[in-house]
Amino acid sequence: MGRHDGHERRGGRHGRFFGHGDLRIVLLALLEQQSMHGYELIKALEERTGGAYRPSPGVLYPTLAMLEDEGMIRQADSEAGRKNFEITDAGRAELDRARPTVEALLERMDEASRHAGPGRPRVARAMMNLGLAVKNRMARPMTPEQLDRIVGMIDDTAAAIERA
Repeated sequence: MGRHDGHERRGGRHGRFFGHGDLRIVLLALLEQQSMHGYELIKALEERTGGAYRPSPGVLYPTLAMLEDEGMIRQADSEAGRKNFEITDAGRAELDRARPTVEALLERMDEASRHAGPGRPRVARAMMNLGLAVKNRMARPMTPEQLDRIVGMIDDTAAAIERA
């Protein structure tokens, strides 16, 4: 488990938000409150941290698979073909053993949310959308004129944000 004594800074430009094993225990804590599918868990983590942390599907789903393999969670009744997960008795016992760590992690998440601006999750989502759009477009061939247009749009947007 990661350190929770205030001497280690996580998140943002200072490092990972969670230490080794922390996401695992936080997912159990969230599933203790209610069953959720993967996207709901991603959104819950983003909201709980005020946008300071949003796990990628490539991080979240393998962690859920590991928890399921360990018998800590199981698939629950689902809607529209999504895999809903719920905590098991073994998962609750794991949470009980790690309750001080769980409380420290949830407090760190709440602290991050208190320090986040009110629009941070929305801006983070918009930035991620822009990054994906640029990455996807750059993966396809383009003319120098198309590249100049993309660069111009990004520069114009940055200038508009500065003026806003």
